[in-house]
Amino acid sequence: MAGSVSSLIAGRAREDAPGGTQDVPNPARLDELVATVGLADATTFVEACAAARNAQRGWARVPAPVRGRAIQQLGRLVEDNAETLARIMTREIGKPIAEARGSVQEVVDTCNFFVSEGRRLYGMTVPSELPDKQLFTFRNPVGVAAIVTAGNFPVAVPSWYLVPALLCGNAAVWKPAEYAPATSEALAQLFLHAGFPDGVFNMVLADGASTFEGLSQALDAGLVDKVGFTGSSEVGRRLGELCGRHLQTPCLELGGKNPLVVMPDADLELAVEGALFSGFGTAGQRCTSLGTVIVHERLHDDFLARYAEVVETAPIGDPFDDVLYGPMISSRFCERFLGWLDWVQPHHTLHGSTGTGRITRENPREGFVGDPEAGLFVHPTIVDGVTMDDDLYKQETFGPIVGVASFGDFDEAMALANGHGYGLSASIYTTDPLNVFRFRERISAGMVSVNNSTTGAEAHLPFGGNGRSGNGARQSGVWVLDQFTRWQAMNWDYSGKLQKAQMDVADVSADPSFRLTEP
Repeated sequence: MAGSVSSLIAGRAREDAPGGTQDVPNPARLDELVATVGLADATTFVEACAAARNAQRGWARVPAPVRGRAIQQLGRLVEDNAETLARIMTREIGKPIAEARGSVQEVVDTCNFFVSEGRRLYGMTVPSELPDKQLFTFRNPVGVAAIVTAGNFPVAVPSWYLVPALLCGNAAVWKPAEYAPATSEALAQLFLHAGFPDGVFNMVLADGASTFEGLSQALDAGLVDKVGFTGSSEVGRRLGELCGRHLQTPCLELGGKNPLVVMPDADLELAVEGALFSGFGTAGQRCTSLGTVIVHERLHDDFLARYAEVVETAPIGDPFDDVLYGPMISSRFCERFLGWLDWVQPHHTLHGSTGTGRITRENPREGFVGDPEAGLFVHPTIVDGVTMDDDLYKQETFGPIVGVASFGDFDEAMALANGHGYGLSASIYTTDPLNVFRFRERISAGMVSVNNSTTGAEAHLPFGGNGRSGNGARQSGVWVLDQFTRWQAMNWDYSGKLQKAQMDVADVSADPSFRLTEP
């Protein structure tokens, strides 16, 4: 049953749709309407930022342990509504139901972690170089955070921003992906019922152009103090430039071209299993999805044969069934994926399915689960023979396509692992600790896996990348607190006189000419 959803500002739904309306179908059953979204415009975005600004100071005065109580209540609400939220997600973006449930659990885990951080927003007492003087540091909230997230993880990734931002005493304006409005609205309702005052949490449903214009206006008006963004490197670069004009540093979590290196001593069966889920889970629609498998030349043929076999036989189709992946999230992503297939060159060989491109009755996938004509389903594609000159090596491909390259020595493997300029996630399969530490030292990625997939995150571990994958900001764990607080230093001189640092410091006399006498 389809519903109408709209922006939520200061606790109230907006009835107008100045940005127009948009129907969102189920990508697995295109004839089934999931939601009709009333889109906002730039002015609406600015109004949401103004509402957040009005609410933020009062929220910041609430003691941090009490703010943690709201986070605790949010986690319980999400847990109690977990199955419904997961099923809404699967209907709307086609994420397999098992993965959708895991994504919801990530929200619960994030809330559970940050409940206690409300009692641990620690500063420090620092000794002074002067007598009768004490030094202190404090974490203060930044102010209003504007959070823009993609729709491939429509509840987990937003929680990485929103939960710590609100815990730290900020107010938030969240702009989720307009192609996942039903899931976003469901999560927003859980926020609104968790105990946050009106205006502390706001959601604006808008397209990218309206959001960018609204954010620009809100920054000009002094209504936004921090921007968080998860999405493409291209958009992240534009947002970084916009924030830089206002002397702000955004939190950017961008794309990836994540390598998986298979060393000569690797457990080949384990490497194949990791490459299967890394490359094709969620139909490759993750920033941490596997981009290129980099296999030692001695293992290349054996690895490729095994990899092709498991991909060819993996169940694909109805996301409510037990499948490796379901449909593409939307027609936009499906069309982009079909375009990336044009990057396949004559020196490549293709493996992984009974066809390429869109799965149809005329272009079938053997063992498909359900009706391929009903949704946006595409064949998994392994492209062997990838080189550093190929677009398939150099650019992110957001879909079920994985390149395979080979290497002769470790230096060549590292050149392939780093040469594209992304630096989000990387994996190595080896049984030699020396390989592990050499890889960790030289890889550009912000996240490294050993004998594990390139995907996966935990609520208490920093998440983020470098280079084309981000600006070094980190989400999750205590590290994200630096994104949503500012350090404040305070000195308190109770000597009753003006003491000048570096000038009125007592001297310690020594005799530098002293020498020991040898017996």
